[in-house]
Amino acid sequence: MNVLLLGSGGREHALAWKLAQSSGMGQFYALPGNPGIAELAEPVEGIALSAHDTLVRWCLDHAIDLVVVGPEAPLVAGLVDRLSDAGIAAFGPTAAAARLEGSKLFTKELCRANGIPTAAFGRFTKAEDAAAYVKHEGAPIVVKADGLMAGKGVVVAQTVEEAIEAIEQVFASGGAEVLVEAFMEGEEASLFCLVDGETVVSFGSAQDHKRAFDGDLGPNTGGMGAYSPAKVLTAELEREAIERIVKPTAKAMADAGTPYRGILYAGLILTADGPKLIEYNCRFGDPECQVLMPRFTGDLLETLNAVAHGRLAEVSLTWSDAAAITIAYASRGYPGAHQTGSEIKGLEAAAAVEGVLVFQAGTKRLGAQILSNGGRVLNITATGPTLKIARDRAYEAAGLIDWPDGFYRRDIGWRALG
Repeated sequence: MNVLLLGSGGREHALAWKLAQSSGMGQFYALPGNPGIAELAEPVEGIALSAHDTLVRWCLDHAIDLVVVGPEAPLVAGLVDRLSDAGIAAFGPTAAAARLEGSKLFTKELCRANGIPTAAFGRFTKAEDAAAYVKHEGAPIVVKADGLMAGKGVVVAQTVEEAIEAIEQVFASGGAEVLVEAFMEGEEASLFCLVDGETVVSFGSAQDHKRAFDGDLGPNTGGMGAYSPAKVLTAELEREAIERIVKPTAKAMADAGTPYRGILYAGLILTADGPKLIEYNCRFGDPECQVLMPRFTGDLLETLNAVAHGRLAEVSLTWSDAAAITIAYASRGYPGAHQTGSEIKGLEAAAAVEGVLVFQAGTKRLGAQILSNGGRVLNITATGPTLKIARDRAYEAAGLIDWPDGFYRRDIGWRALG
């Protein structure tokens, strides 16, 4: 099969690493890719992910059998619809199905209509109405901007004043509507499910670390690290989440004539009343994908192609018993203003540590040099027979990287190991 992978981050490097192992792989391309991905797939240059017509023509010219869409923005923008119209198979949901991530309000209304457990909420088009709701409900309370926010459009306000400030910020930045949710107590976990419209199959669990600094302090980020499996999400809780949350969602989407096909990433909170949905993502998580791929022992290309063609029930998924952990090595200042373009050394030494993979995220190549080119720049990933061994390996590898302009958290996995 000829395959095109879309995206340029650590998630896509992890997907490329696993896809390249498939015996069914023919020509393998990546658009735009990164220096790490370029060692596995031929880079495609000069086409923007938003240039759907140009991208479709390129796929037809290169006899692409499957397009694997990494990031969420092209999915929400309808790229899969455009590919489908041209007869090109794609792994990822249509625009109508991707509303599960593209609109938090759409998902909350779907949950309410189908009895799917989630936080009580209000939706508002005026700041003063949202503020009045917050004053009535009290704090802590959660304020969310609708739409794609790269994992950072959420404020867990500890005071009424903080919540009102967050509401005002949403509207000041051009938001048309704001979502205000009840605060839910419990530990968070990420559950991944493959869905082909009808069939729902678990694709593992993870727990990520959103805050920038040790001790879960500092601003929210796209994710500073993750580990898998998430021990807090027991087999019993996972089954409950699939039966009460994911399967009813898949059925509701199919019944509406917008069946979901792709990976459905359920952000869960494990409350005293059982798992509840925080939000959905319509793609592999980043950095969660980086800990799922090393544990998955099946044929990823075969699996994603089966989902794209509605044949998920025919595929057998197999997993390693190993634990996996990943550490995001980020540019100093991230998620705020940060410099790019500094050289990163020691990548080969880090990758030589037993059980370690170094996935590149925000990098670029200049001759023989690898330079920083983003906020989250590297994902130092390790596997091991226990999470502690995996963690020790990852931090040993991180310590071998010579990049003064970078930083990383030193407590990834603390919830499971503390």
